[in-house]
Amino acid sequence: MNKDEVADILVNIGTLLELKGENPFKTRAYHNAARTIETLSEPLDKLIAEDRLGEIKGIGEALQEKITTLVTTGRLPYYEDLRASVPKGLVDMLEISGLGPKKLRALNKELGIENIEQLEQACKDGKVATLAGFGEKTQQNILEGIHRKRSYASRHLYADAILVAEPLRDALRDHPDVVRCSTAGSLRRNKEIIGDVDLLASSKKPMEVIEYFAGLPGILSVIAKGDTKCSVLLEGGIQADLRVVSDAEFPFALAYFTGSKEHNIVMRQRAIARGLRLNEYGLFKSKEETRDPKLLVKCATEEDIFTELGLQYVPPELREAAGEFEAAEKGDLPRLIEWSDLKGSLHNHSTWSDGHQSLEEIARSMIELGCAYWAITDHSKAAFQANGLTEDRVRQQIKEVREINQKLEAEGDDFRLLTGTEVDILKDGRLDFPDDLLAELDVVVASIHQSFTLSEAEMTARLVGAAKNPFVSTLGHLTGRLLLEREPYKVNHAAVIDACAETGTWIELNASPLRMDMDWRHWHYAKSKGVKCVINCDAHRFEHAGFLRLGAGIARKGWLTKADVINTLPLDKLRKALQAKRVK
Repeated sequence: MNKDEVADILVNIGTLLELKGENPFKTRAYHNAARTIETLSEPLDKLIAEDRLGEIKGIGEALQEKITTLVTTGRLPYYEDLRASVPKGLVDMLEISGLGPKKLRALNKELGIENIEQLEQACKDGKVATLAGFGEKTQQNILEGIHRKRSYASRHLYADAILVAEPLRDALRDHPDVVRCSTAGSLRRNKEIIGDVDLLASSKKPMEVIEYFAGLPGILSVIAKGDTKCSVLLEGGIQADLRVVSDAEFPFALAYFTGSKEHNIVMRQRAIARGLRLNEYGLFKSKEETRDPKLLVKCATEEDIFTELGLQYVPPELREAAGEFEAAEKGDLPRLIEWSDLKGSLHNHSTWSDGHQSLEEIARSMIELGCAYWAITDHSKAAFQANGLTEDRVRQQIKEVREINQKLEAEGDDFRLLTGTEVDILKDGRLDFPDDLLAELDVVVASIHQSFTLSEAEMTARLVGAAKNPFVSTLGHLTGRLLLEREPYKVNHAAVIDACAETGTWIELNASPLRMDMDWRHWHYAKSKGVKCVINCDAHRFEHAGFLRLGAGIARKGWLTKADVINTLPLDKLRKALQAKRVK
């Protein structure tokens, strides 16, 4: 068991102890130990083998014993017994926004609530509002949280869908009877949230392909299976649907099942206006719906279909009936950004705040990935829950970054760490650090992490005020949303974008799968106003560097090109761009 798995179990133990009402010092010890284990600079198994685990601050004898058991055996009876002693329904209710262990313990103790159904009924009966520390507003918020949880049950994050869909697609492509294969649906259109995974293959032997697909690894169960279609349930609760068509039908089926529905309607209307009929089986020279192969207009690819309808090829990401037809008629669709255009990320965290790797570890791993630069923007002091930095600690970090860069330069490496901060925009609109400190940093990302319930006017004013600060380079995750978990706070996007256009402030496309914020629907307007995008990982671990690819997919959906995204610039040009607002 590796250190991240151990840390997750320690966090779970702490949470379960909170639910049982244990001493807060004891529960906090588990959470602190998890944080310590996550940020170890040495392998955990090596520390255990050399009997040095007890030398680490915060790891007492009891914790040392439990961690050793987890690492050496892969299980912990204490954790298993603890988990069995807490009703599963209580743990499930932690997923309802606004409900922490303390409130859940009160609900369980006072009203005997052990599951979501009981909680919902107690809210509807008005019983929750009568409890000390709750009230009518909390009761209503709980009901809304339950509704959101249920409405999200059949929806999945783009990143989660990719992880399960691409191995299936690649496995199908390797099958000797498959001619062509692709993802389709909202996943192919790079939607931030998807329903089912759609896969399409062409073959002369559809039954063989269907049988092969149904037996692939990662498939938990087969929901339905026919001659040309198979629906399965994947790990993580995602449903995947495979359709197998002839290779002649493949381009038409791919366009149809990629969607969107609104895009397809316009495509069919364009066909009708030309005396044609377009459906999932083909483009036909007919005034009536048909599948007659004698009337088929041969199209080897999707590009051929668009050409026959008098259009420039529309990339899947843009197929939302949101301006793509007007541009495609004129041949004005942009060449969209590719994720390989990105040179690094300008919003990331290290062990100085709530990240999992040291500065040098980050630098070495980003060099291996081929990045040109990587900004360290740890939290400011107001984010105490994320170990936010004081002014003195920021200046210490600046010194360490410079020392690492000097070492890299001596080694002949062109990669550079950039200094920075993710500075909190406080409730009253002030920034959490003074301007003289911000002026010492390469990158300043200003974000809201508190007081989400203010009015739209107040939230907008906070963001506009931050944009006016000459040292703020970027506004971070503009609406604070957590997809499928927390709704965005209210913001007047147009007003914020206009302020950024006036001041030369960039807006972040936070590529964390839970955020994808600013939403792709607003980038078209931002682009029209000349506001630059920064695709950032908000990385807390090595593997989060992969979010660059996800962010580029969402940026494509927002019609963004390489020129619209700041972190496609090489380091020398980026440094000049970072100074431009300050000079202005």
